[in-house]
Amino acid sequence: MDLDDFGAMAAGEQGLVVVATARADGSIQSTLVNAGVTDHPVTGAPVVAFVAVGPVKLGNLRARPWATITVRSGWRWVTVEGSTELAGPDDPLPGVDDVPALLRAIFTAAGGTHGDWAEFDATMARERRAAVLVAPGRVYGV
Repeated sequence: MDLDDFGAMAAGEQGLVVVATARADGSIQSTLVNAGVTDHPVTGAPVVAFVAVGPVKLGNLRARPWATITVRSGWRWVTVEGSTELAGPDDPLPGVDDVPALLRAIFTAAGGTHGDWAEFDATMARERRAAVLVAPGRVYGV
């Protein structure tokens, strides 16, 4: 299994994946998000990316920058584990000057479409959403 397998399966599932992060007590926090494979905005290396909001997931990732992401289709699944970087209004990432463009790129990589990008950008800014970039350290599945 590799990142191409993950990307193809995620695309076939409308980008729906489960993301797991670690809480301070070591327990796992999981959520369903839309994610896709795209190029890192600074290094150009392929990463799994999604857009996150809220204090729980972002707080976990700020304190413990590691995530596990799983996509499934029937009895097949692919998991990506890796270190994370954040890029958003509260999480500047050196080399990323246009966060709205990055969020749009991730949204479309995850299969999203939008009829009004200005409205999309305003919502992302108002909700203080951030890009989460997961460098694949380990990819496995069935």
